[in-house]
Amino acid sequence: MPVELREITAETVRIICGLEVAEEQSDYVAPVAISIAQAHFEPRATFRAIYAEDEPVGFMLWRDGDKPDAAYLWRFMVDRRHQGKGYGRAALEQVFALLKARGITTLSASVVRGEHSPLGFYLSIGFIEANEVTSTGEWLILKSL
Repeated sequence: MPVELREITAETVRIICGLEVAEEQSDYVAPVAISIAQAHFEPRATFRAIYAEDEPVGFMLWRDGDKPDAAYLWRFMVDRRHQGKGYGRAALEQVFALLKARGITTLSASVVRGEHSPLGFYLSIGFIEANEVTSTGEWLILKSL
């Protein structure tokens, strides 16, 4: 099933904000509504809904980094009902290509460690651990594009 990144509109914002991760993952990513609100106050932010055909299945938020060739994956989630279907991996591959086409060579992200942490997923898609902790106590990971 093809995956598409779509802009969130006034007509779709409620359904996108209703997407949620599994309960045991809720400590690892902020709710979509919080992410959208924060993105509106960050001029470098871009956010998209992840669709599988015409069904919203996830959310992604990234922003340009402090260096011209860097970006930061700020938020990323796939709804609990759609995890394990390859949608997240496909959506990230699209973002990697978009950023690379803009001259971005490094994408960073941060994760909270724990039993249900997404760290293993990120490592499986090519991120590496930077052996650095962010100011908020999250583990920094990097991906070369």
